[in-house]
Amino acid sequence: MSTITVVGLGPGADDHVTVDTLRSIEHIARRHLRTAVHPSAHLVLDAPSGAVTHDDLYESADTFDDVYAEIAERLIADAAVHGDILYAVPGSPLVLERTVRLLRERSAGAAAHFTVDLRPAMSFLDVAWARLGIDPVEAGVRLVDGHEFATAAADQAGPLLIAHTHANWVLSDIKLAVESATGDEAVVILHALGTADEQIVHTTWSELDRTVDADHLTSVYVPHLATPVGYHYTRFHRLARTLREQCPWDVEQTHRSLIPYLLEETYEVVDAIQALEAGDDTAAPDATSEATADPDADLIEELGDLLYQIEFHATIAEQEGRFTIADVADGIHDKLVRRHPHVFGADTAHSTGDASSGADTPLDSTTVLANWDEIKRVEKGRTSVFDGIPRSMPALAYAAKVGRKASKVGFDWTDVSGAIPKVVEETGELVEAIDADDAREIDAELGDLLFAVVNVARHVGVDPELALRQAADKFRTRFEGVEALATDRSIDLRDATLATLDELWDEVKRVERSQH
Repeated sequence: MSTITVVGLGPGADDHVTVDTLRSIEHIARRHLRTAVHPSAHLVLDAPSGAVTHDDLYESADTFDDVYAEIAERLIADAAVHGDILYAVPGSPLVLERTVRLLRERSAGAAAHFTVDLRPAMSFLDVAWARLGIDPVEAGVRLVDGHEFATAAADQAGPLLIAHTHANWVLSDIKLAVESATGDEAVVILHALGTADEQIVHTTWSELDRTVDADHLTSVYVPHLATPVGYHYTRFHRLARTLREQCPWDVEQTHRSLIPYLLEETYEVVDAIQALEAGDDTAAPDATSEATADPDADLIEELGDLLYQIEFHATIAEQEGRFTIADVADGIHDKLVRRHPHVFGADTAHSTGDASSGADTPLDSTTVLANWDEIKRVEKGRTSVFDGIPRSMPALAYAAKVGRKASKVGFDWTDVSGAIPKVVEETGELVEAIDADDAREIDAELGDLLFAVVNVARHVGVDPELALRQAADKFRTRFEGVEALATDRSIDLRDATLATLDELWDEVKRVERSQH
């Protein structure tokens, strides 16, 4: 069994490199460097037979996770060929070295052909604590990775030491992650510690990404933030767990019992969105709603109610040991990255679908959707165009989705002129079924007629679910007007004739037209 010996090159200066590291470099002939961009890297490169570096991956890989995973694969493969090898990393192997973590995980596997020997080394932390003049244990400093700041520092107000801040764009992302920062919070930028170029820069949160030209030897110390990173969501998350544990009603709920509330809150979000445009005729007012004068306030409230339903389901699963809200967030994050190769992949400007043509296809929303569907089909291993369509969707939305999916493989009319005659045909068949007093056929033909109307809506670019909802809202508003007129004129609707109701209806319509 071979051994991968991992050594650290210290924070930067040669005199911070341990004797043990120097001895390992001398005695192990096959050597690797994670990166040659480090002041002490020459100690490995200048040794007899030199070293293999992996800087090429930083240019070719899509993400840092891909870089670290590929380095680990290269090291394991090289150890299988050459036996014992050396792997040198900046700083200490035990501080924020994801490649080392991957190697240790792989070495623990039953089929592993190698072991990992971690040699202690001095890290940039030792110099940082000396320059800052603090005891990190007594001060309770939290060390976080700059690439994962938004999640790794969640619910943390400081003190924080942020590593891997190797570029100003990383500093900018960190700054923007704390939306509630005032900008005048004190920060200390630690640059090139232990080298001749060392800088200790005291600045503020607003100037974090404007003070130094950050590189791989840059880190940031944050004594205190007024509001923790991710404070608002983590506070909400804790509340959901508290309610689940202490509120008798919340304790009794299950995934199934919450379904009606999930649907109700979703529809209330839809109502709030439709009400965003002041005076929008497509969003008829709901006499029973509790809408305020501020549509944004309504939308904020309804989105919060919907978010609570999501958090509620995740909390139930967490209590049962199945998954957590972190799994939900990670899952959707990774899925969105996979399905947006035009944003996160190598091909950021053109279609992934027509490589045979040899020509670049301009990227537009249609291309994006086509690529999305193809990536989704491959991911899910789907064999039918209808796989993945929830049968529990509202019927009109379900019918529209089914029609769209069939259309994508060519089973459709070329335009609406083919869909409209089908409505006439299905209407005739429904009339025949009604004349025959055949209940089963009436049910089937009515369904066919509705499906035909949905196809017409699809061809003219109208969402049938929203269109019917708007029509129902319009009818409701007008009939509420009829009720109001009847009340004013002491007419009992239950005793009124149809002719009287029609007159009231027509009067409401006339008033409505005069107002537009």
